[in-house]
Amino acid sequence: MGGDYVPILVLLCFLFRPCYPTLVESIDMDGNLQKNEKNNTLLSPKSFQFPWRADFTDEGSNIISHYAMWHTMPGQFYGLRAEMSIWASPNIENSQESGASIQIYFQDRGHYSLIQAGFHISPSLYHNRDIPFFTYWTKDSRSKGCYNLQCGGFVPASGAKLVPGQAIAPPSIYGIQDHYIRLSLNKDPNSGDWVVYRHDLETPSFLGHFPKELCPETPHIQALTGFVNYLKNAHGPPMGSGHFPDYNEKKSAYFNHIKKYNSKGQAFDPRYTGMVKLVDRKDCYDANDLFLEFKKGYTFNYGGPGGCIG
Repeated sequence: MGGDYVPILVLLCFLFRPCYPTLVESIDMDGNLQKNEKNNTLLSPKSFQFPWRADFTDEGSNIISHYAMWHTMPGQFYGLRAEMSIWASPNIENSQESGASIQIYFQDRGHYSLIQAGFHISPSLYHNRDIPFFTYWTKDSRSKGCYNLQCGGFVPASGAKLVPGQAIAPPSIYGIQDHYIRLSLNKDPNSGDWVVYRHDLETPSFLGHFPKELCPETPHIQALTGFVNYLKNAHGPPMGSGHFPDYNEKKSAYFNHIKKYNSKGQAFDPRYTGMVKLVDRKDCYDANDLFLEFKKGYTFNYGGPGGCIG
């Protein structure tokens, strides 16, 4: 399991209008050749099978997952921060899940452990269709994972202003107003734990941490991901706003103001960082280019109407 990628330098643009540099070319889950839009040439296949399959029912072996993400190649990284637009999914079914998160995958002898933080809609987990903040971890790709505080993974901060399972409000209103939450998940340079902060309040708010014991000191991948999960042979739910991505933040789900962290816990723009777009069902979900815009920083949009049959 794995693959090497060829990073391409981020093109910088400091104009007061959007610019759309493609960081690296798109690769699908099956390693299909993707065309370079600039010269219509084909790239070598570089497949990578992401291991995460969230067990939100007892029928874990029958769960289908789809992604629309930008991720790094395996290496030494220290975390990400991003502004994530919040979207409801009032018609989502009990056996479906839809959300967005910051994900960190750690290589471990051919398998991957995973930590993540974000928001989702999961009626089977909460018995409602609210939009809660959530955390998740699994020790390897063969094991059932753990949401929120169901086990001893994520440790909430004392007096945290947002705890796993707590609903976030309000959601975005299509074509009228977008609402967002700004989260970070990064390695603390002092403790070695992976800490989660909320940054869209008056001051950054410490929400908790994943103990360093859960996060091996091995090459890892970090990703910004829109995702859905549903039962095999059923229809996939909407992702994001329920519409394919464009560049209108009132109609399309987004990750804005994307930052990466260094070993000192400082946040920087992800320039010169090799990243790969991964979309495994473009007929149902998609993500556009990761680009730089003056008011949004590094950003991309994602989402789709769903309807895939697993």
